[in-house]
Amino acid sequence: MPLLEIKPTKKLNVLCRLEESIALQVDQYAAFANAPADEVVNKALEYTFAKDAEFQKYRSQNPTAPVALRVKKPAAPVAGKRRGRKPAAMAAD
Repeated sequence: MPLLEIKPTKKLNVLCRLEESIALQVDQYAAFANAPADEVVNKALEYTFAKDAEFQKYRSQNPTAPVALRVKKPAAPVAGKRRGRKPAAMAAD
């Protein structure tokens, strides 16, 4: 049975880089837990933050600490462009 309990929640798309060996282990754990890799990363961080007493103290003393995480904004749809369909002239090919 997996150590982490994975439940879907509201997510933000963020950009982060992982060491190759960690990325491989995330994929392996995701397969083991039958869950998406991003859920594994989310739960592992949640678990770590909850167990780190010094971090909890820091958070309570610095509730408005600056955030440096890069949030990826969703791409805006292109006006007038249809997705997934070929123009009529190409559809006959």
